[in-house]
Amino acid sequence: MLKKIIFPQDYIVFKEVWVLALPVIISNLSRVLMSLVDVAMVGHLGPEALAATGMGGMLVWGALSLVLGIRTSVQTISSRRLGQNKKRECVKALNNGFLLAAAYSFPISIIGWFYGPQLIPLFIVDDITTPLAVSYFRIASAGLFFNSISFVFQGFYTGIEKTKVHLSVTIVSNLINVYFNIGLIYGKEKVGQFFINNLETFNLSFLWFWADFDGLGVSGAALGTLIASMWMTAHYYLYLQKQKMVKKVGGFVNVGLDKKMLKKQIQLSFPMGIQEMMIAIGWSVFYKIMAIIGIVELATTQLLFTIMHASFMPALGVGQACATLVGKYLGTKEIKKSEKSINEALRMSEYIMGSMGLFFILFPEFILSLFTSDQNIITMGTWGLRVIGVIQFVDAVGFTMFLALTGAGNTLYPAMVESSLIWFFMLPLSYCFGVHFGLGFKLPWVIFAIYLILMAIILTVKVKKGDWKEIEV
Repeated sequence: MLKKIIFPQDYIVFKEVWVLALPVIISNLSRVLMSLVDVAMVGHLGPEALAATGMGGMLVWGALSLVLGIRTSVQTISSRRLGQNKKRECVKALNNGFLLAAAYSFPISIIGWFYGPQLIPLFIVDDITTPLAVSYFRIASAGLFFNSISFVFQGFYTGIEKTKVHLSVTIVSNLINVYFNIGLIYGKEKVGQFFINNLETFNLSFLWFWADFDGLGVSGAALGTLIASMWMTAHYYLYLQKQKMVKKVGGFVNVGLDKKMLKKQIQLSFPMGIQEMMIAIGWSVFYKIMAIIGIVELATTQLLFTIMHASFMPALGVGQACATLVGKYLGTKEIKKSEKSINEALRMSEYIMGSMGLFFILFPEFILSLFTSDQNIITMGTWGLRVIGVIQFVDAVGFTMFLALTGAGNTLYPAMVESSLIWFFMLPLSYCFGVHFGLGFKLPWVIFAIYLILMAIILTVKVKKGDWKEIEV
């Protein structure tokens, strides 16, 4: 029995998941490095700067949430049509995704830029933190279009099993992000001090000779990420011109739009996108609760969520590979292989996230000290990071089942489960115990752990039910 749990039961499918997942894992980790770099650099500016970046970033992620549904629709349609050997329709799914992403992101960018000063105070009110969060949010909002188009590219390349494309795109983008972040955040004078204090062995401050101005702080972090996002979009486009599938159909512009498919993609993306938006707003409210408790608590939460976000990127990569294979094998009517893809993906996710969980439990202080020198944040965050370490094993299950269902075309149910648990369980109890009863930082994090357990159980039951096998897309 134990052998069946630990070791792969179908090595061919296990290998197939791994080959698809590995480039996505590296790409996802590289992509989230943008956030980690922002946090690591801003974290040395103080808890207010860290809290501002966290709140601004969370609201930007909320604005991007609808695009996650569009990305999923592109990936789901592309993988299913790949299995049916309808390559022209894969490219049509990409075009439709571009249209939907552009139509959404342009007006949202404008709203974010002009109404950021009114929106931010709804979530955080602090004389120092609020203006910083406004500045970060407005600049980040300007990058929503580029991030949206990049998400569409990600869905397409993952759907057609060209996941290696993500590697070079995200790695180069992150190098650009790191480079500009250091110069823009600290300015010429403080760049040298940054290396002396943090990376003395690798003092490369001479590379920022051009940054002959005072550092822009939080605004510099947002601007550096904006530049990197612009490059990411351009880089994905350059790869598109090399794709044999695209060349075969005469270029992505040549295939035009498919109104029937567009309707199907809206049906897939809109419910999930709305639910994801509700989820993102929910997390912003969770940040609001932490802000009420205290700025240090908010800063600690931002740091913990950033680390946790990085930790589940491997499981997300495995889940995305699983979604592609589930969609493809449903397209070829190989139902058993779809089931095996889910089982082997779950096994792989447990390997990876379980290992990370043990690392978080054993070395929390060391990990936190990489991002901040504030002892209050480190002390508070140590307990939180150990909680995250324990629930890594559960989170692996939730992620895999969530993405397996979306790969099959059931985008609504998992998103509804997650948003319902956030709004009707986690947020009310977090406010009740953390704010109303004054129990502070720890109780909301315990409730967060219970929420992940409940989601994993509900989604596992849904997958076991098996009705996802009958979905047509």
